[in-house]
Amino acid sequence: MTSSAERRGWLGVTSVALGSFVLVLSEFLPIGLLPAIAADLDVGIGTAGLMVVATGLVGAVAAPVVTVLTSRVDRRVVLVSLTVLLVVADGLAAIAPSFGVLLVARMLLGVGIGGFWAIGAGIAGRLVRPAATIRATSLITAGVSVATVVSLPLGALVSSLATWRLAFVIGGVLGLVALVLQLAMLPRIPAQQQVRFATLGSLLRVPRARVGLIAAAFLFAAQFAAYTYIAPYLQDLVGVGPDTVTLALLVFGVAGIVGNFAAGFTLGRSVLGTISVSKVALAVAVVLLPLLAHSVVGVFVLLVVWGLVWGALPLGMQTWMSTASPAGSETGLALFVTTIQLAIAAGSVLGGAAVSSFGLAADFWLSGGVAVVGAIVLVSLGLRRSSAAPVADEAPAPAPVTTSTGSVAVACP
Repeated sequence: MTSSAERRGWLGVTSVALGSFVLVLSEFLPIGLLPAIAADLDVGIGTAGLMVVATGLVGAVAAPVVTVLTSRVDRRVVLVSLTVLLVVADGLAAIAPSFGVLLVARMLLGVGIGGFWAIGAGIAGRLVRPAATIRATSLITAGVSVATVVSLPLGALVSSLATWRLAFVIGGVLGLVALVLQLAMLPRIPAQQQVRFATLGSLLRVPRARVGLIAAAFLFAAQFAAYTYIAPYLQDLVGVGPDTVTLALLVFGVAGIVGNFAAGFTLGRSVLGTISVSKVALAVAVVLLPLLAHSVVGVFVLLVVWGLVWGALPLGMQTWMSTASPAGSETGLALFVTTIQLAIAAGSVLGGAAVSSFGLAADFWLSGGVAVVGAIVLVSLGLRRSSAAPVADEAPAPAPVTTSTGSVAVACP
């Protein structure tokens, strides 16, 4: 790449990273506003919670559907269109006269989230030189960590100072900023090949892809079985007040940002090693949290560890899946997004059942156990399936990846 082309490529990555930030911010902002939304639209708190579930489930369906339907379209056009959908969804939510309209808006956001993560999360290799792909991808996925840090405090601030509708206005305005930057900075990114639903199905016959999807399912189920109940844990088991809970979540989020960028370097050395060590560390941290609930300092140390490894794991699993698909990264990421969205829902339900039946401590121990199983699956099967390319009768050989300047590189595990 020439210096000017490389600079433009990094500007394009930055615009996509802002898009990822706004999408996740828009997804998480309403969580702290559910009581206000329920009261204003005259629905129960449980019904209001459907707006969170609906976004995730639609995202799970949208990832493969958008990938297939837009596989022949310039990726710049697709990404910009999904950002437009984000702005429309937030704008509709801000003026929603009823809960039904709000639910439709959240479903539109789900389409944007599913489509964006299936396409945008793997676009870095088309914008920068191959050696910088993981680092550029870590910048895009950092939007998740930053949005996680910002969303809960921002939601609380909006709830205390103004109407809940302001949260969606903020999301829409930031979405417009991301849209303008993408229009200005993203180069043309021609589609490389047509993707069919049969192509997605054939990926399940690729051993490395199967390992990645199974490991991702265990990981995200474990994470959200515990993380969904981190605030009740801090309040009830640790016995701290709302200010300390907010500080703890902030510490967790900042650690996640650090972990995300650190993984950008460690994944270049060993994808399997980074993911395996991080999964084990996550399991140890969540198992120890109930045991150290009497020590606020100990809890904060464990939250830092948990945040660091959680910041690394989504990028690690995404990197694994990007190199697992002989049909290109978008195919692997489409099924990856579907898997993690369903696993998030399953983990939240599993965690809720554990809390209701056995208490908060049992939920964290269950989460740790699920994470350990996921690590065992990844290590035991991943070592045997170390090649990203399938055997000849499973799928065709991987196609070369063409960067925005026309240089060619073959993705390797």
